[in-house]
Amino acid sequence: MPVLSEVIIALDTLWPPERAEGWDAVGTVCGDPDAEVNGVLFAVDPVREVALEARELGAQLLITHHPLYLRGTTTVAADTFKGRVVHTLVRNDIALYVAHTNADRADPGVSDALAAALGLKVTGPLVPDPTDPAGRRGLGRICELVQPLSLAEFAALAAARLPATAQGVRAAGPPDRPIRTVAVCGGAGDSLFAEVRAAAVDAYLTADLRHHPASEARAHTDTGPAPGPGPGVALVDAAHWATEWPWLTQAAAQLAAVSDQHGWELRIDVSRLVTDPWTFSTPSEGAPN
Repeated sequence: MPVLSEVIIALDTLWPPERAEGWDAVGTVCGDPDAEVNGVLFAVDPVREVALEARELGAQLLITHHPLYLRGTTTVAADTFKGRVVHTLVRNDIALYVAHTNADRADPGVSDALAAALGLKVTGPLVPDPTDPAGRRGLGRICELVQPLSLAEFAALAAARLPATAQGVRAAGPPDRPIRTVAVCGGAGDSLFAEVRAAAVDAYLTADLRHHPASEARAHTDTGPAPGPGPGVALVDAAHWATEWPWLTQAAAQLAAVSDQHGWELRIDVSRLVTDPWTFSTPSEGAPN
C-alpha cells in the first residue's frame, strides 16, 4: 500500500504542475504525506457532496479537476463554503489533489477524453504547447468525424454521448450544415476563437460560450469580418461540467496503470455525482427547435 507522497509523485509525473497556467492552483491542497492510501476518488469539483462521497467510499485521496482555491484566502473556517470542504476532508483523513490546466495541456488530456467520448479522431492540438517537440500537448484538440454529419446530428451526438445536464447542448449555425472537422476544448473555451478560425474547422464544441464572443465568431468569415451574420464556424455549447467529466475515466485508467506498475493495491473510483450548478431549464415559448 503506497503512502500519499508516493502517489503524489506519480500524479505529478502524469500531470506536471509546471505545465499549468501561471494563474492556476494545482497540486496537493491538503493531506499527510506519510498517510497510507488504498482508495482514490476522481471528480470534477471539490464540493462538499464529493468530499462526503469520498468518505463513504473509504477513499484517502480525492483528485479533482477544478481547484478548491484559485486565489489567496485568509480563512478555512467551517462556516465558509470552501472552509467546510477543507474541514470535511481533514476530519476524515482525505487528501485533496488538483490537476487542472496541467491536465488540459497533457497528452492525453481533458480534450482528448472529450473527443474520445464523441468518437472523434484527434489530429493534433488546437493550441500546441511550444515546449513539446512531439507537437501532441496543448490546449484543445482538432478532430475529424468518422463520417460527415449535419450540425443538428452532431449536436444530437454530443447530447447523447456527454453526461446529461439541465443545459443540454446548444448549437449556432444552420442545422443542415455539413460537419467534417471539429475543434473541441473541455471547459470554457471562448478565449480560443482566433485559433479555431486559424484551424479552419467546420464546428467548435466547448462550454461556457458568452454572447458577444459567440456572436463575433458566427459573423466572421474565412476572409475577415462579414458585414452581417455570416457562415462563420458552427458552435456547439455544452455544460462546463459535462465537457470535463470524460477526463475522469481517462485519468483513473492512467493512475490504475501506474498502480499496476508499482504493484500497489489501489481502489480507484470515479464520481458520478452531477455537480453542474444548474438544476433545470425551461424552454422559452416559441423557441426554435
